[in-house]
Amino acid sequence: MTKKLKIAGATVNQTPIDWQHNTQNILSALKEAQAESVDLLCFPELCLTGYGCEDLFLTEWVSARAWDELQTIVPEVKSTMTCIGMPVRIDGHTYNGVCVVHHGKVLGITLKQNLARDGVHYEPRWFEAWKPHLIRQIKLGDQIVSVGDLTFECKGVSFGFEICEDAWRSVRPADHLVHRNVDLILNPSASHFAMSKSPSREELVKESSRRYNCVYGYVNLLGNEAGRMIYDGDILFARNGELILRNPRLSFKPFVLQSCTVDFDNSSNDSYTVLPDIPNKNQEFAQSISLALFDYLRKSKSKGFVLSLSGGADSSCCAVVVAEMLNRAVKELGWETVKKIFSITGENVKDATNQLLTCAYQGTSNSSNTTLNAARTLAESVGAGFFSWTIDDEVKSYSSKMESVLERKLTWEKDDIALQNIQARARSPIIWMLANIKNSLLLTTSNRSEGDVGYATMDGDTSGSLAPIAGVDKPFIIQWLKWAEKELGYTGLSKVNALEPTAELRPEHSAQTDEKDLMPYDLLVKIEKLAIRDRKSPKQVYEQLLTEYEVALLKPSIIKFFKLWARNQWKRERIAPSFHLDDLNVDPRSWCRFPILSGGFEAELAQLER
Repeated sequence: MTKKLKIAGATVNQTPIDWQHNTQNILSALKEAQAESVDLLCFPELCLTGYGCEDLFLTEWVSARAWDELQTIVPEVKSTMTCIGMPVRIDGHTYNGVCVVHHGKVLGITLKQNLARDGVHYEPRWFEAWKPHLIRQIKLGDQIVSVGDLTFECKGVSFGFEICEDAWRSVRPADHLVHRNVDLILNPSASHFAMSKSPSREELVKESSRRYNCVYGYVNLLGNEAGRMIYDGDILFARNGELILRNPRLSFKPFVLQSCTVDFDNSSNDSYTVLPDIPNKNQEFAQSISLALFDYLRKSKSKGFVLSLSGGADSSCCAVVVAEMLNRAVKELGWETVKKIFSITGENVKDATNQLLTCAYQGTSNSSNTTLNAARTLAESVGAGFFSWTIDDEVKSYSSKMESVLERKLTWEKDDIALQNIQARARSPIIWMLANIKNSLLLTTSNRSEGDVGYATMDGDTSGSLAPIAGVDKPFIIQWLKWAEKELGYTGLSKVNALEPTAELRPEHSAQTDEKDLMPYDLLVKIEKLAIRDRKSPKQVYEQLLTEYEVALLKPSIIKFFKLWARNQWKRERIAPSFHLDDLNVDPRSWCRFPILSGGFEAELAQLER
């Protein structure tokens, strides 16, 4: 008997406990797979419930409901053996499983053996790890089901599973699956997106196929599932250390099915053509943040976005990515589909941008005509709605009340921070009012570099519903805007890209700039990566950067970074929901936890100052 199998992966864009939506995506992909005569179909990890259910996984009812929901899918599974990710509750503990279904019957459930516990992942809080080699019979509903460390067979091809994190450990299920002579290992995953991460994932898939002498298949979730994490929908198959299948990542579609036929008796890869990947980090950012915004907007059932557009890099980036969201969605899904999703009344993408994005320039006496013109030019070029007003009256009202209480005039010499912050805060109530009237999401414009050192006004420029660029650093944003002007055709960015970043909160004669207030951005980013991503002490950071910078700049910059980092954790605790886009972020609810109150690195900085 020839061991030839048509294998498919189906990535799906799911939402936590949106049972009807999740099940429909699974059934739609299954229907397409069966129409294409797929023999074996693999869905991603926890696709039935959604991966991002968080503490809901600790309940009894979610796993029970997942089993009940599975029963609506099981009868639809005919000749295509289907693998579906779902939680399983056993003896008061929740396990992360993959259920295999064929010809209307549940064949068994493989359970995850290694739990992700670093970075954005907190799986040990919700799940128990299953022990290798252990198999049990349990009752689910009215059925007795085999669960645990299982293998299966499809048309003479033996296969087993590694579930996401299982594959990233030094000791992994594949180490003993290979001794069971499996021909195929499937890896259903919920692996978060980060720019430049895909090559390492591809290398894992290719190396696993070579090391274990098998076909190795990887299927990831798709889209902005629950608010912060983005999943790129990778479907990868490899054999003999080479990819034989790669799908287009970061699709706007509700599901994507990709298949390949494998002759397990013939080891040649000559018949496979692999699609190219997204070519660079700038394109990855454009596609991922567009998809994240698209999903966030439709899943939140909001009517659009409102943005305080200052003419600077950060707010301009937010405006451009909303416009790019619509351009890319229309290109992939078609105008009529996007028009229906967002109830758009216009007839083209610019009409849609005008309906979904409203911008306002909120000037003060310290604002310049240069930034006003930059903001207006950009908004008009992308088709966004644009308003302009000043907030000097509000600032004067707040300031005069305080002067009355203090019985003195406020001055820049004595009250610099207060006078800067009141301008930022005075902008918040009126832009919130506009967002409320439009039933829209208010975008905040803080970037990750500002989050590091607290260079942001709470209830001012951090005020809003969603912080789309809080996960990326300022130098990346600056270079991306220049790239977007040239490569994506956003010519309205020309005035923005000609400006040096500044908060424009001090009088014009002070010549305020971000880097004068802080330090050179390139140095800030290097300190951040060593201190936060790599968890090095102040002295270790200093020693590593000493050959790149003058001591007179380096030492005070490191001291300032660590002091401001420790002092401003409370600000990071209040950052609006943000997307995880890079290999690190400073959102304590998803990646980097730090105490609100601490010793502030006093002893460590003292070592540096010796």
